[in-house]
Amino acid sequence: MGADPGYGYNTSAVTLAPQAELLGAQRSFVLNGLNCASCAAKMEAEVKKIKGVQFASLDFATKRLIIHAYNEQDLDEITKKASDVIKGIEPDVEIAVDRGAKGRFSSQEDVVNKKELIRLGVAAVLFAAALVFELSFWPEFVLFLTSYLLAGGRVLWKAIKNIFRGQVFDENFLMSLATIGAFAIREYPEGVAVMLFFEIGEFFQDLAVNKSRRSISALMDIRPDYANLKVGDEVRTVSPDMVKLGDIIVVKPGEKVPLDGVVIEGRSMVDTSAITGESLPREVEPGSEILGGFINQNGLLSVRVTKNFGESTVAKILDMVQNASSKKAPTEHFITKFARYYTPVVVFGALAVALIPPLFIEGAAFSQWFYRALVFLVISCPCALVISIPLSFFGGIGGASRRGILVKGGNYLEALNNVDTVVFDKTGTLTRGVFKVTDVIPAEGFSCDEVLALAAHAEVFSNHPIAVSILKAYGKEVDKEVVHSYDEIFGHGVKVTLNKKKILSGESILAPKRAVPVTGRGWEILAGNSKLMRKERIASYHEIDAAGTVVYVAYNRTYAGCIVISDEIKNDSKKAVKALKASGIRRIVMLTGDSKTVGDRVAKELGIDEVHSELLPHHKVEKVERLQRRIRSKGKLVFVGDGINDAPVLARADVGVAMGAAGSDAAIEAADVVLMTDNPYQLVDAIQIANKTKAIVWQNIIFSLGVKAIVLALGAVGIATMWAAVFADVGVALIAVLNATRAMGGVGRIRLPL
Repeated sequence: MGADPGYGYNTSAVTLAPQAELLGAQRSFVLNGLNCASCAAKMEAEVKKIKGVQFASLDFATKRLIIHAYNEQDLDEITKKASDVIKGIEPDVEIAVDRGAKGRFSSQEDVVNKKELIRLGVAAVLFAAALVFELSFWPEFVLFLTSYLLAGGRVLWKAIKNIFRGQVFDENFLMSLATIGAFAIREYPEGVAVMLFFEIGEFFQDLAVNKSRRSISALMDIRPDYANLKVGDEVRTVSPDMVKLGDIIVVKPGEKVPLDGVVIEGRSMVDTSAITGESLPREVEPGSEILGGFINQNGLLSVRVTKNFGESTVAKILDMVQNASSKKAPTEHFITKFARYYTPVVVFGALAVALIPPLFIEGAAFSQWFYRALVFLVISCPCALVISIPLSFFGGIGGASRRGILVKGGNYLEALNNVDTVVFDKTGTLTRGVFKVTDVIPAEGFSCDEVLALAAHAEVFSNHPIAVSILKAYGKEVDKEVVHSYDEIFGHGVKVTLNKKKILSGESILAPKRAVPVTGRGWEILAGNSKLMRKERIASYHEIDAAGTVVYVAYNRTYAGCIVISDEIKNDSKKAVKALKASGIRRIVMLTGDSKTVGDRVAKELGIDEVHSELLPHHKVEKVERLQRRIRSKGKLVFVGDGINDAPVLARADVGVAMGAAGSDAAIEAADVVLMTDNPYQLVDAIQIANKTKAIVWQNIIFSLGVKAIVLALGAVGIATMWAAVFADVGVALIAVLNATRAMGGVGRIRLPL
């Protein structure tokens, strides 16, 4: 859109960089074979310590490592050091350049799963044979030991290697110590069973995690594979990266639209759900805009490309969602810190259980208390939390994206749980932003046609919705050569000087009411709000009270009349406001640059608590800051705007939500959350998804810590066995992972009170 002529709706394309934007250069990697959540936390911490690293984030859910360096020239050296760090912690992890969701899962994972299944199956058969058959000590011991080594050999080997690397308190060492201790006190069946069931639990846990990763990645796998590039009479299949601006591509029925463009030939229905979340298909025809990621359903389309792939909507969405994992929620940071202290505390607790009672309690057998200490060791790894919490947040982000709600990080998703105040912009947010001239009120000595002609010539260089509505109402082609100069007065309107010779050379409705030009070159038109009239001291004008935006027009310093333009409220706006109140939002506010009359009318119709009108962009920032000071402790302020002229307010709010307009570059770049359908009710959906994700996260935290605490307590008094401890470790982790996948699902709508 063009710059604001001064009606309170400044939509000049302000491209705002993301908040807290990092300078320097960035690289992304995928860590194939990364199945240890605690190892991932260690890797991230160590990579952050590398000299020259400004920021680093490793997301276990996506296996994606992002490294941001201060200087691009340092990236190669940093990458090499990061690779050494990762290999030092997990030698089996393969580091590769990130090539998107499809490149994160290889067929080798399926082969590894089959080998693991065979290994565990043989170990289980040997273990069962040792239990079932009546054998003498040595044959039985050999069967138990073979089964133990077959099931746990990998765990033992990793534990030994990690000890030499200074990594003692990991699950491999703890499990090895617990099971070797069981062998030491001649509890062979229990030692083998614990290791076997630990490995079986790990196997199913890895399966669940990988399935979750695939499912989450599939939600956002909207990157097109190829483009049909038309070269002369020939159509070639090429990578979307190779298509240039202005090229013609052909999209066949059933194919994914690879890049943004304009349809030049053909008609079809397109599925937009991957981008906007809308279930109903949209009809396109010659002249229609079409976005990469849409799916062509039935017709053959020829499309002229308007954006390179790197600048296309689908590329920006992919980049935004994939980088969401780098902005971790406070709960994720808490769990990471908690895990660092939890394991050592439980290990030293185990040491105390093993040594203190035999020394101070008469008749206490060391073997008995040593066994109880082994129970502590088995459940001392916080895997359930470290794995399931990131999966829950990333699942919530992925599920939101499927509904056309793009959340830039787990921190913003978590912030949506504590919303106290929601502040809406009016035009394009609560109203359609589709304006129509509903009345023309000429002053004495001017006709309606003259007022429209003057306003149309003043607005001929603007594509603001109000300007478009005036030009449409005028209905004639405007000769741009008549306009000699064009001056925008920010927040007020426009001042236009007309070419005197051009007007006098022929018949024109613009023929001056006074023969003397206002300036040396020609006559002057003023078009804008009442502030412009007062600023320019147009004494003869008078303000009118109308249910719409009023554009006042003056010609040669004489008031010519005014034009009333009305905007339509969106269908879901009232329902969205009602649902937000039903969900517990304390205050709903509307900020608008429009007149008080219009602002009050819209606010009353929608049931909004508070409205502030006739605001310039910097006034909106000031109002938001005042509202933030009135918010209760820990409450958050959400601002919802169009993502272009509201960029400063989006940045100032706790959570900035942009109406994405399905392709607005500024909206995608400026906001923390983007609603791709421009439907305000999507904010309700976003809050519901955030609430569901938080509930799942806390279910996992309470369940995991609760079960571990119970088993620890029972183990200390000799009731819980190591079998129970295995369940408290890998069993709980598996259940928590499966529960985390629910974050990807949909949510029900809020039931409104009758």
